[in-house]
Amino acid sequence: MFHRLSKAIKRHPGLYIMMILPALYFLVFRYIPMGGLVMAFMNYNPIRGFSGSRWVGFANFIRFFRSFFFGTLIWNTFSISLYQLIFGFPIPIILAISINEAVSKRLKKTVQMVTYAPYFISTVVMVSIIIQFLSPHYGIINFLLSKVGVGPINFMGISSYFKTIYVVSGIWQGMGYSSIVYIAALSAIDPQITEAAIVDGASKFKRIIYIDIPFLMPTAITLLILNAGRIMNIGFEKIFLMQNPMNLNTSEIISTYVYKIGLINTDYSLATAIGLFNSVINLVLILIVNKLAKKYSEVGLF
Repeated sequence: MFHRLSKAIKRHPGLYIMMILPALYFLVFRYIPMGGLVMAFMNYNPIRGFSGSRWVGFANFIRFFRSFFFGTLIWNTFSISLYQLIFGFPIPIILAISINEAVSKRLKKTVQMVTYAPYFISTVVMVSIIIQFLSPHYGIINFLLSKVGVGPINFMGISSYFKTIYVVSGIWQGMGYSSIVYIAALSAIDPQITEAAIVDGASKFKRIIYIDIPFLMPTAITLLILNAGRIMNIGFEKIFLMQNPMNLNTSEIISTYVYKIGLINTDYSLATAIGLFNSVINLVLILIVNKLAKKYSEVGLF
């Protein structure tokens, strides 16, 4: 094994030199920190360290399962992620097909630029824009509603609106960037296939149904499996910045709760246990979805 590796390094030294920094990144920031997972099974005390802290087994997990917030955290995390997956997953596919079918090159470039741009807005700026637009005092949405005799509405203060605001703003911000991989897949379609369909009298709609979508399915299924593996791992920053005391019953998710328990309340053991539980759930979900995808479509990650 080492002989073959040394031969490969001699044959392609540049490639292996380029791999050094990414490998170090994953080693330092991904694999070495895994040693800290033992805190989930301890009553960890930073002063005593790992060797001096008391081993408690699964007590931290049991404490989380019996806590008042367990059901709410699981439901909020799962429902927001599922909501985002159901409504956000098809949009980039539709956008990619629309851009691919556009005749005007100028229109294609304009749509791509307009839809890609929001992705590069930082999370802090994005949340600030959302709060400004939805403000009951000076927001443009309430200004327009007032013209038809509605409002003002405190959108950020009504908990039932939180998930929709989060998902819709996320779709708007990420649909252009997410469509890139589908546009790349569509560009790989042999033009002769499309030309043959046109000669046979296939309409644009039929070409989309019978040519474009089948070509996109392997890519879409792969991304669906990856998204399913993150269904319990919603991004922390945006939700945390959008939280306020009035919408907390629908906006509190596992990642924000871990932050508050671990860094604010300094209960490192419980926070680690919750994070480990969340990771195990994600692993189980990705295995199940991958198995189903391979069974019904013969496309899978492994």
